[in-house]
Amino acid sequence: MTAVLMITFCLLGSICSVGLAALLLLAKDHRLRKLTSCLIPYAIGTLLGAAFFGMIPHALNQLPSTTVLPTVLGGIILFFLLEKVALWRHCHEEVCETHTRAGEMILIGDSIHNFVDGVAIAVAFSGSIPLGIATSLAVIAHEVPQEIGDFAVLLESGYTRRKALWYNALSSLAALPGALLTYYLLPFIRPLVPYLLSISAASFIYIALADLVPGRRRIGGWKNLLVELGFILLGIGTIVFFHAHRA
Repeated sequence: MTAVLMITFCLLGSICSVGLAALLLLAKDHRLRKLTSCLIPYAIGTLLGAAFFGMIPHALNQLPSTTVLPTVLGGIILFFLLEKVALWRHCHEEVCETHTRAGEMILIGDSIHNFVDGVAIAVAFSGSIPLGIATSLAVIAHEVPQEIGDFAVLLESGYTRRKALWYNALSSLAALPGALLTYYLLPFIRPLVPYLLSISAASFIYIALADLVPGRRRIGGWKNLLVELGFILLGIGTIVFFHAHRA
């Protein structure tokens, strides 16, 4: 049952992220900006909620804080290094100055990122079904605006809409082998699960704070602040809801 749910949510994440991103790209520019301005704060909330209310507490149930917290910190530094070699950072905005480089690098980084997301989903489901669902939701929430940005970069790099859609779909499916490999190796690597949860939490925190938050700082005004804060809290609340109803 757990394996079926894990595979279902991995596929659902791929279909939702690429499919919704493709549909949103058909929207007019001003509508797309409004949609992403709601999706991104919500994704920030779900990522932080999944890390702080799900993954880290589960890791702390198995290891002391003196082990878990340095592992999370080490994971954040690891993802910083990956970003510096252009294998991690993703576009979450329609226009992204960071990703004016070739589209191939975006696809490589996207595939690695999605593979790690698959590992996070599998490890989370090994903890509990509610944790797995909450983690999957956080993955889906941040994948949609990410794919919008990736589509835009690929189109600017000369890819046709069909090729951009096809390559994005393939890279998003990298989550499935990541999840399956982790799930079936769990009997052999179970002692590593709390460490993997800590690293997964680090990736979620890093994506939220290094990728998503900086883009939001460019948008001023009290009205925007209140709207974004509301969606961040909604994202956190969604994760808390799942954990409040855990089996």
